[in-house]
Amino acid sequence: MSEQEYDNTNRGAMFVNSYKEDGDNRPDFTGQLDVEGVEYKIAGWKRTSEKKGTRFISLSIDKKEEKEEAPF
Repeated sequence: MSEQEYDNTNRGAMFVNSYKEDGDNRPDFTGQLDVEGVEYKIAGWKRTSEKKGTRFISLSIDKKEEKEEAPF
């Protein structure tokens, strides 16, 4: 199956954010998610639960906006 034939519906991926620096608020991970044909940007931050000390990733999801064409 070629890349053009691959159906990415209801799939996504996150990657380590190479722009993240110690102490800043930028996400530790960023990526994209497709839900029923609608694309979203996703971000994740490493966190630790205060109650049990369990490590987890907190997520933020925003609908990907289509870029507007510049007027002539």
